[in-house]
Amino acid sequence: MRSEPLAGGERPIADAAKGKYIGERELITMMALLMACNAFGIDAILPALDDLALSLGAPGNDRQFIVGVYLLAAGIGTLIPGAFADRFGRRPVLFTALGFYIVLSLGCALVTDFTSMIVLRALQGFFAAGIIALPPAIIRDRVGGDKMARMMSLIFVIFLLVPAVAPSIGQGVLLLLGDWRWIFVTMAVFGSLMSVWVYVRLPETLHEDDRQRIDLAVIARNMRSAVTLRSTVGYTLASALVFGGLFGFINSSQQLIGEAFGAGDMFPLLFALCAGCMALANWSNSRIVERLGARRVSHTALFVFIFVAGLQLWFAYQPNESLWTFIPLMAANMSLLGFIGANFGSIAMQPFPHIAGAASSAQSFLRMTTGALLGAGIGYAYDGTARPLALALLVTATVSLLLVLFSERGALFGPPDPDVEET
Repeated sequence: MRSEPLAGGERPIADAAKGKYIGERELITMMALLMACNAFGIDAILPALDDLALSLGAPGNDRQFIVGVYLLAAGIGTLIPGAFADRFGRRPVLFTALGFYIVLSLGCALVTDFTSMIVLRALQGFFAAGIIALPPAIIRDRVGGDKMARMMSLIFVIFLLVPAVAPSIGQGVLLLLGDWRWIFVTMAVFGSLMSVWVYVRLPETLHEDDRQRIDLAVIARNMRSAVTLRSTVGYTLASALVFGGLFGFINSSQQLIGEAFGAGDMFPLLFALCAGCMALANWSNSRIVERLGARRVSHTALFVFIFVAGLQLWFAYQPNESLWTFIPLMAANMSLLGFIGANFGSIAMQPFPHIAGAASSAQSFLRMTTGALLGAGIGYAYDGTARPLALALLVTATVSLLLVLFSERGALFGPPDPDVEET
């Protein structure tokens, strides 16, 4: 017999009988910072890409693979931890992922050639993928509907503060210690602190009666349902496309802002401005989503995103586009992603309360691999202008709208979901 929801749609925590409980605020902060380990692993190294490329002999745009291969490997890796987390629990899988993150961060600090760096970054992304895949499952263990969208929005507020400050931290490490290798040591320290916090405070959230067998047929069936259900597949693919555009910006941001627009040392500050706008938007989303509904908010934001992307493309094709037209429009679209990402993800997870681990893994796999491949392509198409990025943002957002229309059978702006758990 399945666990009954508590008042307000919240489900009882599996470790409650052992006297272990974590409050909503602490849970949100912890999940955000777990996901931020990956964001820190990507963004802290951005200011050091020039130094790293020179030190390891990486030519031209190849330096972007330091970011791109991590994202792609993490996307592939997210397919694995959900099934194990549905069988053995969330905590053991999280500790395994964090352990690999720490060890491989230290390994990256010791490499002496670019090929070894790419291999270790791929391994780091792959084995640490549980840090990406499990937080949505842990939240889904407790709540569903628009309440999950609110909690995920708050998670993204904190999560996005890390990429906002990570380049500045990376640049600070470079200035203080003079070597990009210490940035990877800093990643290992961050991962170690998170491991201690999770060990001491996080209860096991998987309900005993929701445990799944490690059976390939069962796993495949659960994951297939998570990515083929019409009401959710459009949202999963749509978020993959819009975030693919974001990954394209991240991949090429140092070259685009620092070199093409000549911002130089202002790059960390301008990158922080864009990420900070996205964090503010997620906070705003958390305040309105339960009242207006995830669909109404995200559908409206997607239409505005398409309009802003159109403006970006128009400015990109003007002679001598300036930094001061590029940054406000990029910040605007990153803000709009704050009203899209958490809401699309919550809508896609809604039908799967009892296979949340497998569903989160399958959807994260589809989202991350698609987004990473697209982002790598966009980044590698960098030609010294903002044109490839602007065109990609407009095309991906337009296709995303078509995918959402498919999932919603042509009816947009649906009402809020009732604040009850689906059992």
